Amino acid sequence: MNDAVRDHYESHPYPRIPLLAAIRPWDTYALNLTALWARCNGRLLAAFRQRILLAGCGTFSPYPFSIANPGARITALDLSSATLQRARLHARVHGCRDVDFVRGDLTEPAVAPGPFHLIDVYGVLHHLADPASGLAALAGRLAPGGILRLMVYSHGARREVEAVRRAFRLLGIDDPATARHLVRRAPKGSRLARVVAELPEAGSVAGFADAFLHPRARTYRIDQLMELLEGAGLTPLLFTHSKASPDVAAEVERLRRAEREGAIGHNYTLLAGKEPRGAAPSVAGSRLLLNPALQRAVSGFRLLPLRIDGRLGSANPCLDRAARRFLRRFREPVAVERLTGAELALAKRYCDALFLFCVDGDEPEKGM
Repeated sequence: MNDAVRDHYESHPYPRIPLLAAIRPWDTYALNLTALWARCNGRLLAAFRQRILLAGCGTFSPYPFSIANPGARITALDLSSATLQRARLHARVHGCRDVDFVRGDLTEPAVAPGPFHLIDVYGVLHHLADPASGLAALAGRLAPGGILRLMVYSHGARREVEAVRRAFRLLGIDDPATARHLVRRAPKGSRLARVVAELPEAGSVAGFADAFLHPRARTYRIDQLMELLEGAGLTPLLFTHSKASPDVAAEVERLRRAEREGAIGHNYTLLAGKEPRGAAPSVAGSRLLLNPALQRAVSGFRLLPLRIDGRLGSANPCLDRAARRFLRRFREPVAVERLTGAELALAKRYCDALFLFCVDGDEPEKGM
């Protein structure tokens, strides 16, 4: 990243989330590396061995990743000292002490060297001068079986936002006060007024600046994203945007059709892997376990059902009393052969949601 991008985030650390904003532990279930590793590789990865890199961490992500992965070694990397200062403060307010904060450029392999088991590069690649080189640098830091969580702007979702951003750049407007004043003066119902009003993050100065005044941003069509991943030697494993098909090939084809019809209204989010082994089959000898992030969700007495927003492409099952009772059985490994056919079918539903996961055995994976 160049000086212009760094200077942008020194002036406008993003996202601007209140320091006291708290997360329920179970809402971080989709960030838990133990469950993700098992889903992608079919094995347990001991928590004390886990290494996570937040590449372009922003002001907030170290907090939920720390909550989701107690015991893991987490490195939060960002090129902006102002961003890191806010991220460090947010983490400390919530008692998260297991994060190393590093200032530097993610494209430089010597900065935050690997290997890592999970790399989060959410909303970052589309701001790089050379996204392909940046992704390759991150892929080189992944351990075999490692997982990369990615979000990039889609061409369809960002078309009008990008039109406004380019207009501001052509006008030489690069400060939020001037740009927001221009928006306030825009006729009601105009394209400018509508685009800004429809973007929730534009309500804050930092969010407005990130969307409309960023010095560099690009968008992707689905085939461009697939080429980017292939060039880095990464395998797409699961799309996680809303209503995504769990079948990668089917989802890619669905997105191609939607792009042709101009019907893409979301950015592209997915998990990709480096030499993934694949999920463990639910057969004799395999074991099922509860996602560690859900331990508190299934424990204790609750009057009302617990609802957890889906973060892996589909809605989650509601956790009523019976569901929590069933899931509590898996706080320790349960052999597949001990389940009835009906119980195994129910367990599969929870595996699809990542509330449960399946492993070949209960011995932690050897290695780092």
